[in-house]
Amino acid sequence: MAATPIAVVTGASSGIGAATARTLAAEGFRVVLTARRTDRIEALAAELNEAGHQATAYSLDVTDRAAVDEFATAFRTLAVLVNNAGGALGADPVATGDPADWRQMYETNVIGTLNVTQALLPALTASGDGTIVILSSTAALAAYEGGGGYVAAKHGEHVLAETLRLEIVGTPVRVIEVAPGMVRTEEFATTRFRGDTEKAAKVYAGVDAPLTAEDVADTIGWAVTRPSHVNIDLLVVRPRAQASNTKVHREL
Repeated sequence: MAATPIAVVTGASSGIGAATARTLAAEGFRVVLTARRTDRIEALAAELNEAGHQATAYSLDVTDRAAVDEFATAFRTLAVLVNNAGGALGADPVATGDPADWRQMYETNVIGTLNVTQALLPALTASGDGTIVILSSTAALAAYEGGGGYVAAKHGEHVLAETLRLEIVGTPVRVIEVAPGMVRTEEFATTRFRGDTEKAAKVYAGVDAPLTAEDVADTIGWAVTRPSHVNIDLLVVRPRAQASNTKVHREL
């Protein structure tokens, strides 16, 4: 009997990461949930196991390379890696943005993705049919005012995906980039504005049906389960009310 394929999801404690873990578990993967908030991923693993799926929680900071390398030793083969860990901090213009915020966003979004991808690439290759998913953003493709640091970090992730795809062509590993637009989750905007729920709410004010975490997870699940020879290089997904990063229909 063939072993159950394993999928690792980073940043699985909430939002898109948690929704993706649920989606991949329903698709028949044994999911390994990683995040810094151990209680969150342990609760999610318990939920999935109780539902008859297979899930394991592993506390991990993707910016800690030694910890990532130790985590990678658990896998001889791996079917899927979803690089979801990341996030935004602040919405200041370039002229006054905090370099510490820029550094943290780069470390989490770019270096964290690099760390996990490098550490798990041998296991993905050894599987004979591996898939790497990189969750970037429409910010990876176009700039917007007040988003300089996040845009720069997501552009870095986008280029990482493009370059890796070029470098490993001919190996049995796909590189898929999913770039969501406006997604309303319980934490993204609140974290960006350091807990200011009023500012966070204004991001979505008047927007009819922003994307949900489940919408993005469904997209990831679809891309991952295409036939092995089909590679979804880049998939941009936005709500109908959003035409670009700066063009959003609002009914106020």
